[in-house]
Amino acid sequence: MSVGSRGVLVTRPQGQADSLCAALEQRGLRAHHQPLIQLQALTELDPASRQCVLDLDLYQHIIFISRNAVRFALPWLEDYWPQWPVGVCWYAVGAATGRSLAEHGIDARLPGDEMNSEGLLRLAGLRELSGQRALIVKGLGGREFLRDELQRRGARVDQLACYRRSPVRLPEGLMASRFEDWQIDAVLISSGEGLGNLLAMLSAEETAKLWQTTVVVPSERVAEQARAAGLERVRLAANASDDAMLDALDQWLQETGDLE
Repeated sequence: MSVGSRGVLVTRPQGQADSLCAALEQRGLRAHHQPLIQLQALTELDPASRQCVLDLDLYQHIIFISRNAVRFALPWLEDYWPQWPVGVCWYAVGAATGRSLAEHGIDARLPGDEMNSEGLLRLAGLRELSGQRALIVKGLGGREFLRDELQRRGARVDQLACYRRSPVRLPEGLMASRFEDWQIDAVLISSGEGLGNLLAMLSAEETAKLWQTTVVVPSERVAEQARAAGLERVRLAANASDDAMLDALDQWLQETGDLE
């Protein structure tokens, strides 16, 4: 099978897949995009969140857990803070999040290749937090691991939720038919939530067909979730970035003899 006959499904939210799809097409692959999660800005801040914004200069550590957190939170923060407070350590979960913050004049500390909560927690500045305050900028819901661990290390932690995630809804059977019509050989999954939404779109019979599809995931945690669902061809990327996803996909193509 040639590279050009390989179909790859990109599942990032709307508006966040163009660069990845373009890179796949440049490799001669057939790229298809079907978001699994949709994002929506919160229309207003609740009183607790507004107080977090007003108190921005009282935090020693401010952590953005995604590019989306930057995208949705910065308009609020800039309304209240035409100049950023001094003495704050800013953090970004990954390079793309860091670049988004840099566009707003914020130089953030990065965790390296391990672009997740675990990677952030390995940074020296977050190891001992007794008596310090930390703000996590995020979407509604999601894992509380980062908050819990920062609290365990002694920090007083607040969370600023600035957007909500919800599953994309498709008519029954449409996702399965797209897998067949698009002849998908590999799926790039950005998060455990996205994987869960994908599985929810498929019947038991349709999920069984997915078992033989290569699924690229961004972390061991999501890989375990995929294996628990019965998926047999799980490939682990270093993180959820475009480069990491492409590296994992290239390795798969090399192993199958489709990429020299």
